[in-house]
Amino acid sequence: MSRQAVTKHLSVLEQAGLIKSQWLGRERMHQLTAEPLQQLDDWLVPYSAAWDRRLARLRRHLKEDMHDQDH
Repeated sequence: MSRQAVTKHLSVLEQAGLIKSQWLGRERMHQLTAEPLQQLDDWLVPYSAAWDRRLARLRRHLKEDMHDQDH
């Protein structure tokens, strides 16, 4: 990955509020801003739980179907 590509990706992350950057001498330091990721995780929790339930039902259904085919 080129230096230019890395710089572009870091710029996008900073614009999204996922990182903060500051100059320290001649170096630019970047730091993760975890709060937006935590907010996203909090928002996804109910959807994740719903998908877990759906997948568990599918797993049970497939096991029952395989069991019925064996008999």
